[in-house]
Amino acid sequence: MAGWLTGRWRSFALFAALGAVAGTGQAPIGLPWLSVAALALGFALFSLVREPKAAVWRGWAMGVGYVVATMFWIVEPFFVDPLRHGWLAPLALFAHAAGFAIFWALAFGAAALLGRGRWQRVLWGAVLLAAVEMLRSHLWTGFPWALIGHIWVGQPQMHLAALLGPHGLTLFTTLAAAIPAAMGSRRAALGVMASLAFLALPVPYGLWRLGQPVEMRAPLTVRLVQPNAAQHLKWTEEMIPVFFERLIALSAEPPEGAKPDLVVWPETSLAYLLAPGNGTAQVVADAGRGAPVVVGLQRRDGGVARNSLAVITPGADVTSYYDKSHLVPFGEYMPGARWLGEWAPGGLAEAAMSGFAPGDGLRLISLGEGIEGVLPLICYEAIFAEEIIAAPRPEWILHITNDAWFGKIAGPYQHLAQARLRAVEQGVPVLRAANTGISAVIDAQGRVLNSLALGETGLLDVALPPRLAAAPPYRLWGDWGVLALLALAAMALGVARARSVPVDPTPSTD
Repeated sequence: MAGWLTGRWRSFALFAALGAVAGTGQAPIGLPWLSVAALALGFALFSLVREPKAAVWRGWAMGVGYVVATMFWIVEPFFVDPLRHGWLAPLALFAHAAGFAIFWALAFGAAALLGRGRWQRVLWGAVLLAAVEMLRSHLWTGFPWALIGHIWVGQPQMHLAALLGPHGLTLFTTLAAAIPAAMGSRRAALGVMASLAFLALPVPYGLWRLGQPVEMRAPLTVRLVQPNAAQHLKWTEEMIPVFFERLIALSAEPPEGAKPDLVVWPETSLAYLLAPGNGTAQVVADAGRGAPVVVGLQRRDGGVARNSLAVITPGADVTSYYDKSHLVPFGEYMPGARWLGEWAPGGLAEAAMSGFAPGDGLRLISLGEGIEGVLPLICYEAIFAEEIIAAPRPEWILHITNDAWFGKIAGPYQHLAQARLRAVEQGVPVLRAANTGISAVIDAQGRVLNSLALGETGLLDVALPPRLAAAPPYRLWGDWGVLALLALAAMALGVARARSVPVDPTPSTD
């Protein structure tokens, strides 16, 4: 196997392939054990590499494979209008993968620089890979999508997030994958068994959490509406009234069970302005049949555009606006727009300034009488665990989104998986209304109780699950727990490095 590492492009292909296989644990494939095996083999091969420059190259290759396999859906927006933008898709995917793979390159390169001997290199690699995954979750507004720890969604290990959040799950995974290589080839079988034992450690805790007491509250029935408006048709003049009538019909449909106390529409589902006197609010209110209707819409506010959520009361009053605060760079706003607006040529300046303005941050809102303490999230605001724990703990989370942008293969499933993690971290239920799916009700343990399939038109009348009586530890201390573990691991490895002899008998494969 070491001979494979002697050619640059052969090593690139091998490490990229391992990165791609490491991505199979992400939704919708969901094979976490295969992910761990691929990471373990990657660490084993990395342990043979001593030169930091060669380690950087191999880490970057593995990162490219991982990002392409898990985030290829980012090209989907270019195919909404394929004749105009389709040619940009491969360029965008390459740029995205090449950029995010730099984090893997930094981790591998630094590990090769800091580690003396195979076991030190491997453990440094595990710690630093978790650290750079955390870094990419915050840097330049952050993008914590397809984090390594997300492979455990739906498994008992997922509940470790209640203690240490998503980055704790990532550190747990990278350390488990590093154990066999750190123990060496002579103790390979023992290393595999130790890794499996380590992976099993959170299982009893996860099973124990499933029996935690919940808070009892008055019953609340919520109707989640999924209009299934295709993105390439959603804003066309002839289809806007068609989709609006679909939303109205689904909202007004007689229930089979309890009458809905609240009706929820997805992100940007209302294409008409809620201007006084135009009658739109009254039509929506009538469809609610006495229940408040939550709508997602674009609106003008003081001369700026906002991506918002609004509540339309049974009396057709519009209340409880929430404006999306964490916007998608380049999708909902142009970074550096103010500078471009002042200095760029007219057309470019106008385009730069035409995006949305952010809201004032996450906050709890009322959705109607007796429906208090709700945390609204719009689209990918649901992926930022650290921002959600900075807000007061809600009674429940309402997530409205338009995942039509994400395609039909991986993106919507991964988005749903992250919503499940937020439920675990907060110990509260999450109700999710998605334009084309996947609309779902998630209990406080992260279990999907009911859902509408991707590409399905329909509605869900769901009883709001209770929240856990006690806030999970991660809700209380946030990422400080995993930061402390990373610091302790780095200090321990630093002490080991200082005490070790700076001679590495490992044959170089560079």
